[in-house]
Amino acid sequence: MKRILLVEGMDDKHVALHISESRGIDLSEVEIDLCGGIERLLDRFRVEIKNTKVGTIGVIVDADDDLMSRWESIRDRLCQAGYPSVPRRPLASGTIISVPDGGAILPTIGVWIMPDNGTGGMLEDFLALLVPSYPDNKLFKHAEHSVSDIPNDSILFSTSARSKAIIYTWLAWQRNPGRPFGVAIKKRFFDSNAPKADEFAEWMKELLAS
Repeated sequence: MKRILLVEGMDDKHVALHISESRGIDLSEVEIDLCGGIERLLDRFRVEIKNTKVGTIGVIVDADDDLMSRWESIRDRLCQAGYPSVPRRPLASGTIISVPDGGAILPTIGVWIMPDNGTGGMLEDFLALLVPSYPDNKLFKHAEHSVSDIPNDSILFSTSARSKAIIYTWLAWQRNPGRPFGVAIKKRFFDSNAPKADEFAEWMKELLAS
């Protein structure tokens, strides 16, 4: 049966692929769908739950400002579809839900809420956890201070985008500046063996690997 991974955008896809590749996890037979934002992803999720040709659905989304609101939007759809015992909170190591033998024929579901299934934030906050020697990396600290020191009347980005500004600033100061996230992982600007990368890779392996 089909295995699909629903992601909000291209950066999510490349982070998932490059972390998987660094661990030898084969996702070649997984259909990775770029949904173009959270609302379209949730709509697609509702449809695919009912698709009898789909055996596994992975979902990677940003928590943004409200982790529990994001989880409830997913949990509600699972409960409506008939999944039993959906946890009240996402699991710290990534959530995987299977229907017991003898139950309804529904796909196995996996959910990873960026950055860490436990706090608000987004993909860029997850990548910060993969910065070598985080949180003590001197260059990363300098990027944080540089963003914080921007005069208020000169800040053009929203408060919620602060982590994006920091990560892109830090990447701009690497040996090969401005690399996309996936390439930055491959170049080892990020540590794909960091503890949170371990958890993310194990979640993908258990859920999606052949």
